[in-house]
Parts: sequence; structure tokens; C-alpha cells
Amino acid sequence: MTLIPISDMITRVTSNVPIYSNQWFGGGNGNDWTAYLGFLSMIFFVFILFYGQKLQTRMMMRDVESSLFKLKFIKEEGRKMAIETLKEVGKSTVDIAPRVDRCLDYFTISPQSMDPAGIVAKLDHILDVRDQRIKDDVKLIAPQCEGAQLNNMENTLEAAMALNYIYKIVRHFYIQGKKTMSLYIIMQLQMILPLVMKEAEAYSAALKAFSLGQPIGDSVGPLIASRLMLGQEVRKVPKDCVSATVPFEGRTAIVMKAEGPGGNCGKPGDAIETIIEEHEGKIAMLIMIDAGLKLEGEDVGEVSEGIGSAIGGPGVDAYKIEEKLVKYKIPINAVIIKEDIGDAVSPMRKEIHEAADKAIERVRELVVERTKEGDTLIIFGVGNSIGIGQ
Repeated sequence: MTLIPISDMITRVTSNVPIYSNQWFGGGNGNDWTAYLGFLSMIFFVFILFYGQKLQTRMMMRDVESSLFKLKFIKEEGRKMAIETLKEVGKSTVDIAPRVDRCLDYFTISPQSMDPAGIVAKLDHILDVRDQRIKDDVKLIAPQCEGAQLNNMENTLEAAMALNYIYKIVRHFYIQGKKTMSLYIIMQLQMILPLVMKEAEAYSAALKAFSLGQPIGDSVGPLIASRLMLGQEVRKVPKDCVSATVPFEGRTAIVMKAEGPGGNCGKPGDAIETIIEEHEGKIAMLIMIDAGLKLEGEDVGEVSEGIGSAIGGPGVDAYKIEEKLVKYKIPINAVIIKEDIGDAVSPMRKEIHEAADKAIERVRELVVERTKEGDTLIIFGVGNSIGIGQ
């Protein structure tokens, strides 16, 4: 066998065989397409090996950037609505935009938890200071705001603050991912974006409800309490709550809620503590009614019952309630009306309003089955009392 020098082979290939000829790919037999596909697959594999992750990162970044642009629009619309509402209600004659922008960047630092003893009292104090600070700022921005309007404007400002915070957090991680070109930062951000966008849209709907003083989904607890105390004498109890003594199925029910119709959640922990101490712990049962987050597949307005403190927030009120219940060995039951997170802060839906009657029937059954005639019990409608009077 005669060996052909490599230089001769190169000469023959370059001079006699076109690069796209059949002789180059399979010599003109039936394997032409197989050779083409094999060659292209090899090029594609090499490309994916070296550039696939970068391509995937850029595609994800473009998706995140699109959502970030939408978030910015929602945030700016929320800011604009807050400024317009505060200016209209407060009758301010000066430019309030700079003051509102300062409020939008407010933050709250949690108390030191290195030594957890007494942390609930510290957190309670910080939350009180925060609440009063926002009310004071609303008064400075909108001097004519009083009573229920003041609470509504505070809620409006807090919804705009939440939108501003969500936007800044998403923007932070987007820029971090863009600077580092880290697939994992962008991937995590993209995975949670649908939930983030859902929450942002809910706060956007809440802004309109708060500015108009409309009941929201979270107001279903106060709505039920308001129906139960209808026609009875109402008195104020600490803090920012009201109560009424109502005859209920042969028992005495002390029905309570946050004071309305302004946007107000009150402090159920302090209110329930006060009532229990007034009756020296002689309470047969505490029933708490609140909106609860539904799971996908469950119906909006579905009513469920269970055990425990049905109340959200940072946990201060739940702690105070549970401490008093343990001291006097008072049983606690909970009734919840299931809602989506968007339903909770947007104007109250028809299904949620109609669920109030079902919840009252469930409370009635609980009282008849779990207490005796002549007993005294507490029924607390937990939630924001915006648009719900006494």
C-alpha cells in the first residue's frame, strides 16, 4: 500500500473537491443527510457546551426585565394615586410629592432577638411607634384628614409603600444577576416572579379600595361582627376596638371588632385581654373569625373551622391572646372564610360577602354544641374594618 503525503491530500481536497460536494459528505451515496445532520449536531453540541448557560441566563433576564418594567409601572401608578388622594382629601395647597416620596422609603427594624426574653413587648412598642409615625406624617401631608379618613389615608400610604418595596427588591436582585451573570440568582428570581407579580397586583387593587373607603376581602371578619352587634349598644375598648353585649342562643356573647368605618385593624390582643380581665376569666369560649388564605382548587368564600388564634400579623396580638387563654384555661375556636391573597386586599367580592351568612351559622352551631345556656363567650371579628361601621 502506497502512503499519500498529507500535503498531497490537502492539495487534492482544496483544489478538486468543493466543500459542499457529495464527495466531501459521504462520497455521493445515500448517507449524505446523515453526515449533514451529524456535522450540524456536533456544531450545536459545541455551541451549547460553551454558550448554553449564557444564552439561558440572557433569556431569563429578558423575562425578568419585562416583569420589572411592569412592576415599575404599577409602583408609579400607586405613588400617583396616593399623592392625588392625599392632596384631594387633605386640601393641601403645597406640593406634597417630596414628602410622600420620603414616606415610601420608610423602614422598620426588628428588635434585637439575641436574648429573646421580652422580645414581644419590644416588637409591640416598635409597631406602636411606627403606626403613630405614619399617622403623624399623614396629618402633615393632609392637614384636613380626621377620624376614619385619617385611617384610610394611612392604609393608602402603606399600600404604596409595599409596592415601592417590592419593586426595589426585585430590581436589586435583577441588577445583581446582571452584574454577575449568575444563572442561579436570575433563575431563583424568575421562579418566584409569578407570586411576586400576583402580590403586587393585589396591592395595586388595594390602593383604590383604601382611597375610596371600600370594604376589602379582609373586612369579612368585622362584617360578621357588625351584623351580630347590630342594634346593640356599642362601647370602645383598648385599643381601637369596639364591643357589644349580645344575647345569642341563650348565652351572652361579647362581640368585638376593630373600630370602623376607617381602615383600622385595631389591637385584638389588648381588647380581648381587657374583656377577659373584666369578667375575671369567666369566659366559656373565645371564637375568632377571620379571612384565611385558600389553597389552589378551593372555592373563594368556603368556610372552615378549627382551633387556635385566627389572626395574622407579626404575632404580638396572638401572643397576648394565648397568654390570657392559658392563664384562665379558656378554649379557643376559629372560623375562617377562605380567600386568595388578591381577594384579601382588593374590594370585597360577592362570594365573600355571601359567605358571611354561612360563617354566622357555623358560629351558631359552635356555640350551641360547645357551650351551655347562661355561659358568657367572646366572638371577635378579626380584620380591617375599612368600610364597615359598628
